Amino acid sequence: MKSVAPVLALLLAAHASPAPASDLPADLAQAVRDYDRAQFDNDVATLARLVDDDYVLVNSNATVEDKRQFLADFHLPGFKIEPYVVEQPVRKVWSDGAVIGGLVDLHWTQDGTRQNRRLRVAYVWAKRDGRWRATYAQVTRLP
Repeated sequence: MKSVAPVLALLLAAHASPAPASDLPADLAQAVRDYDRAQFDNDVATLARLVDDDYVLVNSNATVEDKRQFLADFHLPGFKIEPYVVEQPVRKVWSDGAVIGGLVDLHWTQDGTRQNRRLRVAYVWAKRDGRWRATYAQVTRLP
């Protein structure tokens, strides 16, 4: 079974702390909240809806995953991401795109073992066909 630690980093991506309404458009803020909730609940159907078909995740170990690989991690027995807080938030928003990220202490359980990593994360969101979708994520492990 593969390690999802790198993927987890991605999953966290500056979403756990909802941004103030003034920082994000309401529909983007809702998409980010839904994404976070889906990660914490292993809700693959919601994640599949919020992650674009051409989604790319660059993990903290420099591996790259597509949408299918990313979603598969949430099916692993005993896999669970714990809620997190995003520190040092980064938010850049345009009419049809956004970069949302920050610093995260990620904690998760996999194969019966609790894991943790301190990560810098960045997500790229695109508004396509009137809906916000995550299109790219990159996670960097802090020393």
